Amino acid sequence: MSKENILTAQDVIDQAAQYLSEDDTAFIRRAFEYAKKAHENQFRRSGEPYIIHPIQVAGILVHLGLDAETIASGFLHDVVEDTEFTIEDLTEEFSSEVAMLVDGVTKLGKIRYMSKEAQQAENHRKMFIAMSKDIRVILIKLADRMHNMRTLKHMPPEKQRRIANETLEIFAPLAHRLGISAIKWELEDASLRYLNPQQYYRIVNLMKQKRQEREFYIEEVMKEVQNQLEDVNIEAEFSGRPKHLYSIYRKMVLQNKQFNEIYDLLAVRIIVNSIKDCYAVLGIIHTCWKPMPGRFKDYIAMPKPNLYQSLHTTVIGPKGAPLEVQIRTKEMHEIAEYGIAAHWAYKEGTKIEGKDSSEKKLAWFREILDSQSETHDAEEFMESLKVELFADMVYVFTPKGDVIELPKGSVPIDFAYKIHTEVGNHTIGARINGKMEPLDYPLKNGDIVEVMTSKHSYGPSRDWMKMAQTSQAKNKIKQFFKKQQRDENVVKGKEMVDKEVRSSNFDPKEVFTNENLQRVADRFNFISIDDMYAAVGYQGITASQIATRLTDKIRRSEQKKELEETIEQVQKHTSKAKSTGKKHSGVKVEGVDNLLVRLAKCCNPVPGDEIVGFITKGRGVSVHRKDCPNMADGAKDRELKVEWEETSSKHYNVYLEISGYDRRGLLNDVLQTVNEIGTNIIAVSGKSDRNKIVVIHLTLLIQNVDHLRKIVERLKQIKDVYTVERVVQ
Repeated sequence: MSKENILTAQDVIDQAAQYLSEDDTAFIRRAFEYAKKAHENQFRRSGEPYIIHPIQVAGILVHLGLDAETIASGFLHDVVEDTEFTIEDLTEEFSSEVAMLVDGVTKLGKIRYMSKEAQQAENHRKMFIAMSKDIRVILIKLADRMHNMRTLKHMPPEKQRRIANETLEIFAPLAHRLGISAIKWELEDASLRYLNPQQYYRIVNLMKQKRQEREFYIEEVMKEVQNQLEDVNIEAEFSGRPKHLYSIYRKMVLQNKQFNEIYDLLAVRIIVNSIKDCYAVLGIIHTCWKPMPGRFKDYIAMPKPNLYQSLHTTVIGPKGAPLEVQIRTKEMHEIAEYGIAAHWAYKEGTKIEGKDSSEKKLAWFREILDSQSETHDAEEFMESLKVELFADMVYVFTPKGDVIELPKGSVPIDFAYKIHTEVGNHTIGARINGKMEPLDYPLKNGDIVEVMTSKHSYGPSRDWMKMAQTSQAKNKIKQFFKKQQRDENVVKGKEMVDKEVRSSNFDPKEVFTNENLQRVADRFNFISIDDMYAAVGYQGITASQIATRLTDKIRRSEQKKELEETIEQVQKHTSKAKSTGKKHSGVKVEGVDNLLVRLAKCCNPVPGDEIVGFITKGRGVSVHRKDCPNMADGAKDRELKVEWEETSSKHYNVYLEISGYDRRGLLNDVLQTVNEIGTNIIAVSGKSDRNKIVVIHLTLLIQNVDHLRKIVERLKQIKDVYTVERVVQ
């Protein structure tokens, strides 16, 4: 999957034509023409025509060998979200299948939410539910995210970090669980580049320094193995497996290791024709070099849940250096690279494995979604999903030898509910490896778990909620109590919500009107008010969530009143300030005179920045950059429109953070460059770590954004400077 090569639409269509029929190729071309027309006169932040993005997404899907409907949806994936065309238009023009795939990756744009986080969580929930119906939805979304990460440099720093963090938390682990390592590694490495650029560039430099030495070593090993295989007539392909940057970073951080302590930087991958040959090659490797104890893994006999199969072993290779070897067949290698996407691939115009077969492989995902069906809050849904879907896993056995996969830290209760709801509800004990253990015993890889049940069991205990680790088990325990004690839960829920409202000093008579209660019940998709109270009683939703929704209108009314009082106070304060001759800020407030205006020191806006005013108590209007992370969420009522005065001749403070390689003279080059541009330096500081990475902080006096941009571009040209960023104090 090339990162550098920018494909044209014709490139994509030509590649698709190599394995699709003429009719399918014509269908894809029609989708491109439609998308091109829809995105006409639209441009990306980089200044490129917008259509370049859908073309690259479709190109990634073609590289995965996907079907015509998926590639067409890749061209069309942003049409509904970013143009006037609708899902109905796509159904009429193409097919209901294409419309469904596009709808699955389309964000919820027309519904207003309390926060960006809530909006994003709802978008993710919509996508995951669509994915559970058709896996191709997430393949399109992963291709979309992959290209967005490749072009993330054009985004503001704050947005870069937010998108990179979301990619690392959700999309890279999802690619891993689907077995698509080709996408997973690129997403992880790209995320690290924006979340921790110092470590990213440091590892890049360390990898470069010893690359030639590693390549020579791997070549020597491959020659030796090749000679051995020729003697026994085994055909094989060899390659050195590159270690990915994020994988190195995780080992350095989690295991507190230095770069030279990471052994599996050296790795050889051997691809053979059959499973029999895999084990024969393993024997030859172990004959040539001594295997390291505990480092052999047989994923052929016991595949990973994401379909991955391979033999892994680590040996003490030539010169006494540890060497990792991976052995697999060609089919296994294809699945290792493309995971579940490989099961939608075409060969010689025929789909290998389609929807029916891939659905079985998504059973684990549907189980998770089913367990979340009682969760009414999208943010809670996403948090539970992250724990369930992306946590490290343990693999345990049933007494019959079936492998059960559970998140790390799971206990026998989680195991019981994974087997069946009724098994969980009637559990009275557990034997682990033949020995009785408590129900909160943390399961370990390889444990044989036998659940003991009784027909006379009264059902789960409420204490199990604290013991259970998986959301599947917790939700099934909640459902049990919901069914058993509905009336009790309704009463309990009312009391809990009432207590929460009173603790916030609201008048219950004003809050608990039928109209208000029904409004909130509808908001959380409950059929009736009693259903809502029952959900609070059995902990399906928290009392604070309901209380917050019930009081939101009253709070907004109070905030509006408070705002009017604050403006009055600010205007009085401003009159006093003017009489003492305070300095002018260079900013004017739209529609309001006589307000004291000050520039926020956290983000130091300068002319050319997009800005917003925020009314503060007794301190006038505080002006922030629009992307300032310190702007208060949910405080829209206090915002004022502000703009820069055209004639302002002020100079403004700006903080810059420069990171680079700590060579002699670097600081001098930085200061000289700033001086040549004729810019005053207010303060300078710097520090270097033991890895020779230096971070320099500069406080400069600048006139506007153009002046700042000129400085940043000049600083980036200095040798050994990695990044130059404007930072918030």
